[in-house]
Amino acid sequence: MEQMDTAQKIAFLGLGNMGAPMARHLLDRGHGLTVWNRTPGRTRPLAEAGAAVADTPAEAVRGADLVITMLADPAALRAVSEDVLPALRSGVHWIDTSTVGPEAVRELAGRLPAGVTLTDAPVMGSVDRAATGELWVLAGGPLPGPVREVLGALGEVTECGEAGAGAALKLVLINAVVGGVGLVAEALTLGRELGLPEPLVRAQLARGPLAGAVARTYADASHFPVALAAKDVALATGRAPLPILEAVRATLTARPDLADQDLSRIRPRVA
Repeated sequence: MEQMDTAQKIAFLGLGNMGAPMARHLLDRGHGLTVWNRTPGRTRPLAEAGAAVADTPAEAVRGADLVITMLADPAALRAVSEDVLPALRSGVHWIDTSTVGPEAVRELAGRLPAGVTLTDAPVMGSVDRAATGELWVLAGGPLPGPVREVLGALGEVTECGEAGAGAALKLVLINAVVGGVGLVAEALTLGRELGLPEPLVRAQLARGPLAGAVARTYADASHFPVALAAKDVALATGRAPLPILEAVRATLTARPDLADQDLSRIRPRVA
């Protein structure tokens, strides 16, 4: 396997369901990492694998060449940036892989110290692909060599344009996925009410244009919490009149018991 330039020091902030396997993949490729997470217990497996652990975001980024953030929402990015911005030195490249929408990215870009660059690089793919470096990376803004190299280690990179373009395309794509899963779930519900066996409905849906959505609806190696899916839909519906997605969001938020479970749990279950 081709190795990265291990002279680059990386600070990785945010070790949730996606951040932890992404950070571990970079560590396994030979890079030294300093990691931070709001819940300190999430850092333990990475520390045992050789990563340094920081007590604060500011401590994590001191001396770093690259800063990678994978955070839950715009509020989390804003809170972390308050601590990080004063600690950044000129020449640092910040890569934000969070799903926060273009406004949050542009807000952060406008607050950067002189000599610091920001690339928005949200990803498509779940925890299984994060662990193996097979994500689909949507990159907006500058792509200097060190940034391109790290993003290439995480997966296939699509260059989207100016800063915020990656974040914008992520909202389009992830909402198509969430909406598709919602539609498949309702098709399965309709089939059940009409007395059709679920395997028959699933197989025939998978033969048509919803094949990808059917596969995601039945995925068992993914973990995209329903609460985060609802957050992503809210980011989209805040930008445009999207009545179908508004209905999907209502469906997602109506089941608080599923908030921490994978999106596939919204499909009807056989009693």
